[in-house]
Amino acid sequence: MIKKSQKHADTIYKLAEIDDSEINIANAALNIGRLDYPSVDLNSYQKHLDEIAKTLEQQIKERNSLNHLIKEINYTLFDLYNYRGDIKNYNDPQNANIIRVIDRRIGLPVILGILYIHAMRSTGWSAEGLAFPGHFLIRLQVRQHRAIIDPFDKGKILNTTQLRFLLKKVMGKSFELKPSYYDSVSNKDILLRVLNNLKSRAFSLNDTDRVIQVQRRMTTLAPNIPDLWRDLGLFESDKGNIKNAMDAFQIFADKCVNTQERMTAIGMINQLKRKLH
Repeated sequence: MIKKSQKHADTIYKLAEIDDSEINIANAALNIGRLDYPSVDLNSYQKHLDEIAKTLEQQIKERNSLNHLIKEINYTLFDLYNYRGDIKNYNDPQNANIIRVIDRRIGLPVILGILYIHAMRSTGWSAEGLAFPGHFLIRLQVRQHRAIIDPFDKGKILNTTQLRFLLKKVMGKSFELKPSYYDSVSNKDILLRVLNNLKSRAFSLNDTDRVIQVQRRMTTLAPNIPDLWRDLGLFESDKGNIKNAMDAFQIFADKCVNTQERMTAIGMINQLKRKLH
């Protein structure tokens, strides 16, 4: 079986085991972030998160107004605490780690989104991430009123035309809006998105060891997603870690419901077996 470093197995396995509704998204992101900064004391970061929520609560005067809520949370996060999206160095790996984002007050949409969701939920409001591809967005709701906002653009409210423009910008001109892009995502889905951002940045730097490290964290967090095991197998194979690759492909084959993909995985395992002899 694939060996996992104890430090990440303990942290992420606990998240994998608990019910999604029990996950505090910001604290979970902090614990995942600390895997890369093990000497960091999270107390000051947790106090900062509490301070954001407390400040927002003090700012809110009209609890039944969505527009007022958006105005106040945007003021709190982006004016008082000076958070912003990193347009200049978007692909900086620090932007995908909430610890470094809090340190620097700058980051990716998903990390800024986690801070946004934390502030909302901590003060009793509804906030959920969306399955919008390529750019993390949030849906807020007060009573029957809803709005989709972009945490990377200082909490800007987006209408359908703007969403379509954003989709084509990040995914390509051939893409069109689909109902599924408005689906809410789980806390674990959001954390997987964080890890995927870390992985993609390592991949762009040709850092295969780091890619494998992050991919293993993803399989620990969501062991029942077959594609994560397939990808791990491919990365391990490219690195020459034959036994680890075989283990990953076997798990993929066991979990995969697509017969053709399962047979492809078995074929990969057989090819790798021959390399062992």
